[in-house]
Amino acid sequence: MTLWLIALIPVFGAVFPSLLERSGRNACAAATGVVTLAALVLLLSRAPAVYRGEVLQTHIEWLPQIGLSFSFFLDGLGFFFAALILGIGLLIIIYARFYLGRNDPIGRFYAYLLLFQGAMVGIVLSDNVLVLLVFWELTSLTSFLLIGYWRHLPEARQGARMALIITGGGGLSLIAGMLLLGHIAGSYQLTEILARGAQIKASPLYVPALLLILGGAFTKSAQFPFHFWLPHAMAAPTPVSAYLHSATMVKAGVFLLARLWPALAGTDAWFMIVAPVGMATMLIAAWIAIFKNDLKQVLAFSTVSHLGMMTMLLGLGTPMAAVAAVFHILNHATFKAALFMSAGVVDHEAGTRDIRRLGGLLTLMPITATLSLIATASMAGIPLLNGFLSKEMMLEQVALTSYLGTPWLFPALAGLATLLSVAYSARFGIRTFLGPKRHDYPARPHDPPAGMWLPIAVLVFPVLAIGLMPATFAGAVVERTALAVVGGPLPEYHLALWHGITPALLMSLVALAGGAAVFSAYNRFDGIRLALLRPDAKTMFEVTIGAVTLTARRWIDATHNGSLQRYVGIIVGVIVVLGAVGFWSVNHGAGTRSTLPMTVPAVIAWIALIGASIAVALRHYDRVLALILTSIVGLVVSLGFTQFSAPDLALTQISVEVVTTILLLLALNLLPRTSARETRPLARWRDAGIASVAGIGIAGLAYAAMTRGFDSISAYHLAEAKPGGGGTNVVNVILVDFRGFDTFGEIIVLGIAAITIFALLDKSLKGAAARRLAATRRVEEAKDAHPMVLVVVTRVLLPLALTVGAYIFMRGHNQPGGGFVAGLIVAIALITQYMASGYVWAAERRRFDAHALIGGGIAIAGLTGIVSWVFGRPFLTSAYDYVHLPVLGEFEIASAVAFDLGVFLTVVGVTILSLAQISRIAQRAERSPDTDSPMDIRFATESDGPVAIADPVRQEK
Repeated sequence: MTLWLIALIPVFGAVFPSLLERSGRNACAAATGVVTLAALVLLLSRAPAVYRGEVLQTHIEWLPQIGLSFSFFLDGLGFFFAALILGIGLLIIIYARFYLGRNDPIGRFYAYLLLFQGAMVGIVLSDNVLVLLVFWELTSLTSFLLIGYWRHLPEARQGARMALIITGGGGLSLIAGMLLLGHIAGSYQLTEILARGAQIKASPLYVPALLLILGGAFTKSAQFPFHFWLPHAMAAPTPVSAYLHSATMVKAGVFLLARLWPALAGTDAWFMIVAPVGMATMLIAAWIAIFKNDLKQVLAFSTVSHLGMMTMLLGLGTPMAAVAAVFHILNHATFKAALFMSAGVVDHEAGTRDIRRLGGLLTLMPITATLSLIATASMAGIPLLNGFLSKEMMLEQVALTSYLGTPWLFPALAGLATLLSVAYSARFGIRTFLGPKRHDYPARPHDPPAGMWLPIAVLVFPVLAIGLMPATFAGAVVERTALAVVGGPLPEYHLALWHGITPALLMSLVALAGGAAVFSAYNRFDGIRLALLRPDAKTMFEVTIGAVTLTARRWIDATHNGSLQRYVGIIVGVIVVLGAVGFWSVNHGAGTRSTLPMTVPAVIAWIALIGASIAVALRHYDRVLALILTSIVGLVVSLGFTQFSAPDLALTQISVEVVTTILLLLALNLLPRTSARETRPLARWRDAGIASVAGIGIAGLAYAAMTRGFDSISAYHLAEAKPGGGGTNVVNVILVDFRGFDTFGEIIVLGIAAITIFALLDKSLKGAAARRLAATRRVEEAKDAHPMVLVVVTRVLLPLALTVGAYIFMRGHNQPGGGFVAGLIVAIALITQYMASGYVWAAERRRFDAHALIGGGIAIAGLTGIVSWVFGRPFLTSAYDYVHLPVLGEFEIASAVAFDLGVFLTVVGVTILSLAQISRIAQRAERSPDTDSPMDIRFATESDGPVAIADPVRQEK
């Protein structure tokens, strides 16, 4: 049960740094560190079980009908990546505390970081494909926030936007691919998908699913041709670069390839696509990295190159290549995170990251330089360091690989990429830290506080330890992780410093010598580069985005002219055409069910309904009349519900009509009484024709449905309402139990709508909008703004109306009523107070904030559903029991009542918030009445004399 906590602790903990921002930087960093440490300790407590070979699982049913469950599993691969994410994340938190400036909102940074951290852990631990996709998209969103953290920098905003477009687009591809994969396997549980690899590879949908999944993996891990977004994300603060772009986010794609390796690898399609893409990325990015002058740009392209190496190894499809890939993931995370943080230290203390303005920092920054040079040597593949060992394993595997019948192609390209990695590593280390001291540094270089170099030292330790004693410090980790990747036994291998004279060692020696030669002849190679055709990916991306945007604008301009009439006509016209095609494409038979006999009340109601509908169409320009006629239609519909034994629906319909009519009347009070009439007769006849055909079609469809027999689920609901939901009011039981998830979504939509109304109308109370409203004031039509009779009646009826609302709420589970109807009744009771006594009077006496009612209602409904998980039941599963109390006797208690309470509070909050905003605007637009509080009279004090004085007009503050 604790696996889901490992992922959700950082997500929920993201609120703490935001709340503690005013308490200081140390408080924010400490809170963030404690959250990450808690998740890490919880993860490490599971290490003994994982390294015994156990696979730990947590499974909570959510929506089993669509295969969605809140399930996680922890094996060697998940443990390995989660430990990297949380362990390096803890070091980044410490580093960021000292790196970020005092003007940087550090609470916001740490909140974004924890959200990203939780999303990454969620990806590597998810057992359900659908949950994994949610976390996958969350990493794209949170990385967008982190990359664009310095929002005042144009390059940061551009880099964040580019990363979101590329990885977000890849995410859409991944969604399609994973859904297809789940369809092939017959399950959306990853543990089951991985066990059905043979079935998946034999499916005709294997290749489409593979291509779509690779689209998501390649974009996230910056593989060619999507490699360009990652270097432009270097505009982010260095802690972001060190975390996202070396150890976590960009490895999400590699993780996905490793996770799905048992299900997808081992085919010609996998090898022919994945391996060459990885090789191309490895080679192209290494070449570009040599000629970059910004330290972070060098590291960014080197990261892309190493990601290509990991992808290529996984693409080879052999168990030994998978072992090499796992080993290099570990090594790369350590030395690359250390290098990014070192680059940040140089920039922080020397004032620049430009290699051309650096050099000689070894004597000025000895601690930073020493740590950085060790990590750089590992990146170059120098012996006695961990990067050398995984590079040797990579070269050994490509030496055995033949591609398209050419045995030398992959070894030659891999050797060239390794040579280039030596060249850019030498340029990074030598040009930055060695050589003579300069006298024109932008700032005086010196070693930073321990808080910045200690995290680097912690990461450099495994660089040395694994390089010297790989079996001791990495043997168990690599073995257990590789076993989870391969999903079967591993070939015999040994992690050792010396394997004798092998082809891989000879290739390494050639690469070291060749890399040194390229570095020595840098200017000559730079001239060659400048002479070659150099397509710029950023320019191509911007041109593509510009072309898409321009095309979209032209299409919008051509199709969207602002005419609502035109939009509705097109939509209805298309529906009519599609309906006609469907109608005439099949044979039709007469209905088998007879119609009910007509009654006089039904005929009268039908005539009223038809008459009101026609009148709305003819007099729609008269806004108030159209509203009244529309209300008549709603009331007739409520009579129809009553006729067919649906008192719940009738009560709800009437309540909705009252509330919406009042709100719309308030809104129409701010608009002209009439709308513009159509001037073109041809357009009117065209619209009438479309509407008539659509109406006839809908009527025919309704008639056909009602005169034919069909199997209804109503019998199930009628039979199960009492034993399954504990209530005899079937409608209410459906709303709060059987279809509770639908209702939960609806109240969320209601809350969003109310907050949107609040936000939009709030702007109308300020600035130019407020001045325009003031200019629309009308002459008062009634001198008595608050009639005495109305005031007295509404205040007397308020307690009674609230009592009725409580009664309707409590009886809803067994009799007509429920939280929704009760909320509307209470809302009507409160609305009458606004109508009778004015906005100011009612607002001053309101004790509950509408926003809090909406948020509290949704929270109560959601928590009611979550409690079901505690008992191992699906989300929003209700329960009931009978309790016997003295005097009161036996009565029923149902958990659905709590859900209904959430619905009730949300409905009341939505109504009051909408009413309050419209009322505030109306008050600004109209003249203030002579008295705003006709019933509020205070008695005079002794100084005033014995005369009672009316309370003065109180204006809204």
